[in-house]
Amino acid sequence: MSFDTLLQAAVLVLQFDVLLAILGGAVYGLFIGALPGLTATMATALLVPLTFYMAPLPAIALIVSSTAMAITAGDIPGALLRIPGTPASAAYTEESYAMTRAGHAGRALSIGFFFSALGGLIGATVLLMTGPLLARLALNFSSFEFFWLALLGLLTCALVSGSNPVKGGVSLAIGLLIATVGLDVTSGQPRFTFGSVELSGGVSFIPVMIGMFAFSEILRGLSGIGAADAATAATPASDGAMRPYRGILGLLKTYPLSLVRGTALGSSLGALPGVGGDLAAWIAYGVSRRFSRTPQKFGTGHPEGLIEATSANNSGLSSAWIPALVFGIPGDAVTAIAVGVLYMKGVAPGPRLFAENPVMPTSIILSFFVANLLLFPLGYFAIKAARMVLKVPRSVIVPMILLCCFLGSYAINNTLFGVGIMLVAGLVGYVMERNNFPIAPVILGLVLGPVLERNFIMSMQISRGNLTGFFERPVACGLGIFVLIVLGLTVWSAIKGRRRVMAGEPDDSLTS
Repeated sequence: MSFDTLLQAAVLVLQFDVLLAILGGAVYGLFIGALPGLTATMATALLVPLTFYMAPLPAIALIVSSTAMAITAGDIPGALLRIPGTPASAAYTEESYAMTRAGHAGRALSIGFFFSALGGLIGATVLLMTGPLLARLALNFSSFEFFWLALLGLLTCALVSGSNPVKGGVSLAIGLLIATVGLDVTSGQPRFTFGSVELSGGVSFIPVMIGMFAFSEILRGLSGIGAADAATAATPASDGAMRPYRGILGLLKTYPLSLVRGTALGSSLGALPGVGGDLAAWIAYGVSRRFSRTPQKFGTGHPEGLIEATSANNSGLSSAWIPALVFGIPGDAVTAIAVGVLYMKGVAPGPRLFAENPVMPTSIILSFFVANLLLFPLGYFAIKAARMVLKVPRSVIVPMILLCCFLGSYAINNTLFGVGIMLVAGLVGYVMERNNFPIAPVILGLVLGPVLERNFIMSMQISRGNLTGFFERPVACGLGIFVLIVLGLTVWSAIKGRRRVMAGEPDDSLTS
């Protein structure tokens, strides 16, 4: 990329209408992302009619900024109310909420905004410098490689399940079973629908996520189990700690490897079509716990996993545009909408776009920089405003959470069926928590289950039922061996821990 192209793109991005679109999209994304159940994809879809009246670059800049802010703002309800705003934030909701219960809500939100912005900036840099190269690498991935990646993501269940990987495996199995509801991937036959038309489309993870995290928390509070935890979040100590970005540079100096590793995972996985930042956040949090010097602190409000997962989140969001811009292949649902808007504006993404009009894709990439830079000041005001949530009495906040649960579940398909799923999931989540079964693996299985099944069936069809086909391609073979090693180490660690318990020794297998 020439300097002249970069300079022309910078001039276009710094125009008033483009900057106004980025600012408007960021404020809009902050509002939508902070509401439980309203996703970044939904926020982007609602903006499409507005883009009809805009030029190509402001239209895409509007989508870019709203998505980046909505993904990051999804950490707000997760940290304050234990309601994940996005599937990615579900990976570390328990961690951020534990930090809030400890009286450090401002610290949890500061980590979310600051390191998401840093991850997004680094991801945009990767997109600017190595976009075409990563896109060519991503195109070489087939169903075999995607299967191993999905399986690797599921293996993080053992790392986010706390001290009992067996119960985590049971929770993961529940999520995978729920993911099988709907039409069969190959035959189109209904599975476990019990004659219900609504279940033919499968079970959406948004109502399940809201129910298991938010509604179950309400049930815990009503039964008196979580009343103390909820009250802790509104203590004066928490309110006094709502100082944006306080001590954040110290965390950056303490955990630089977490930032590097998180952005590397996000940039790499985000470039793969259909993966995006969701899987990157789960894997990043699991890897952080596995290689941490203090894994026993995870789940108690430890910042290390939060730094790695949030930085992977936004860097993966930026990298998802690599296949979209270079080859016209959407990396996730948001880029699919954006590609449609580009075609509507007469701009066809692909290799020709970089050859015939390199200023346009470069301008889109530069809009990422501006959008992520806005995360710093807007995050500051969002954290300041969050102190008002901590001051609301419990008698008022519980009905508000319940209202958000109903609205978020209803808004998925505009039917009461989503509300019913949310209520059932909340009851199941309440029973699971009473018996110390982790909830996060259920969401993990529900999100990755369809990806795993689809790519497994496609791979079996390609190899005609021969399992050795999963190891015939070089990249697939490397990923497969790595996954098997991780699986073997996980099983060995569990067996070793079991032997220590039977011998009467302390179980330190999870901290080794």
